[in-house]
Amino acid sequence: MTTLLAIGAGIAVLTGIGAGISIGIATGKATESVARQPEAEGAITKLLLLGCALAEATAIYGFVVAILIILFLA
Repeated sequence: MTTLLAIGAGIAVLTGIGAGISIGIATGKATESVARQPEAEGAITKLLLLGCALAEATAIYGFVVAILIILFLA
């Protein structure tokens, strides 16, 4: 049973991979956008930070779920 809990916690932590990939793609697209239209840098930066915060929240939720699995189900 403990092995299944460890596997579940590991799968929950994998949300960080998706968050990292999405933040990397968003940063690349924002850099391209600023290079094409430098006068819109402020608006692009605001949207980039909002998107990165939402993506990072997903990773944090996965981490919290993994910690809860380890602490309360083990």
